[in-house]
Amino acid sequence: MLWLGILCAVLGITVVILLVKIVLLHRAGDEIHSQFVEKLENDTNTLILLSTRDRYMCRLAEEINVQLRELRAQRRRFQQGDYELKEAVTNISHDLRTPLTAICGYLDLLEQEEISETAGRYLAVIKERSETLKQLTEELFRYSVITSVHRDANEEDIILNHVLEESISAYYAALKNSRIEPQISIPEEKIRRRLDKKSVSRIFSNIINNALKYSDGDLHIMLREDGEIIFSNHASRLNEIQVGRLFDRFYTVEAADKSTGLGLSIAKILTEQMHGKISARYNDGVLSIHVRF
Repeated sequence: MLWLGILCAVLGITVVILLVKIVLLHRAGDEIHSQFVEKLENDTNTLILLSTRDRYMCRLAEEINVQLRELRAQRRRFQQGDYELKEAVTNISHDLRTPLTAICGYLDLLEQEEISETAGRYLAVIKERSETLKQLTEELFRYSVITSVHRDANEEDIILNHVLEESISAYYAALKNSRIEPQISIPEEKIRRRLDKKSVSRIFSNIINNALKYSDGDLHIMLREDGEIIFSNHASRLNEIQVGRLFDRFYTVEAADKSTGLGLSIAKILTEQMHGKISARYNDGVLSIHVRF
């Protein structure tokens, strides 16, 4: 009986020790989990620290710390490379703006001179190419400004109905020249939001400009009462893979396209800066871009 009592006591002590061990391991696991999530969400230089001395949990924490150091190093390299790219784009586009403006000015003066018909045709081609290059440079500069610095949005109370109508009106001539008669559906109820009006106008303009490039001849614009704006058109030249990349910066469907491929990328950045959502879908040959604020 004595041995049985001793055995029970030993087993009891063992169970208690194991329970304490399990509790400590559970606590250490919670510490690792909570600290790991915090380190990922907040870019700090701190590492995971444990209150336990368990060598296995400490080894696990150290391995995670090694990966955290590597992740931070990669993030810094990416941020530095991204920063340098944006700085280069800003500087190049800025340096090109002044001489291009001067070139266009001299071309305007040259048009006023008496020149031969052949020289006039050459001059028209040069001017067209110069204007295209100037527009591309301006678009690059605007993109670099939007992405290189933190912008404080000039938020104000706006009516989405009015901003959308103004954006469509601004493209009336371009749509008419492309033989596109937009089908517009805007509710009578005023959809109010607190947003940066200039940014919203830029978003709508860039989306309409995209429709001018890829539409088969139609454009449907609908503002829903919940604040979602849908731009849709038939686009037989596109496919699902291309549509999936429309928001990628510098992406153009055709290499010869006279654009930087930044229009929808800028629209996406501006939308997200105002905590909105933008997406593109492609079904049965119809491209639809959805914007929600």
